[in-house]
Amino acid sequence: MAYGARASGWLGWIWFAAVMMILVGVFNVITGLSAIFRGALYVQTGDQVVFLNLPAWGWIHLILGILLIAVGIALITGQTWARVVAVVLVALNAIEHMLFIPAYPWWSLIVIAIDVLVIYALIVHGHEVEKAV
Repeated sequence: MAYGARASGWLGWIWFAAVMMILVGVFNVITGLSAIFRGALYVQTGDQVVFLNLPAWGWIHLILGILLIAVGIALITGQTWARVVAVVLVALNAIEHMLFIPAYPWWSLIVIAIDVLVIYALIVHGHEVEKAV
């Protein structure tokens, strides 16, 4: 960091967002791999049964997870382009988990809540990275 240029305490929000993106990406990779290898699954939710094509969902989770990890690492290194890509990927991840709610409601809601915090950190405090790098 150059002398005279001080980053505020909000820089921690961006590092939080980057680490959470990497963590959610790892979770997506694990979920994706387990879904790819398990095949189809029937989930009973109350009085209805939801059929999921898990290999297809697995590939979506796996690819999105790898992208989240890569962009999270780019955020930590201070890449400006990574902020925009991160917001798009995290929004896609939240939408994907909205569709996954019938199978795993609590897990999906937790991931969506984390995604909202990450989007907040990136949009509101994203400019702090430029001051620190």
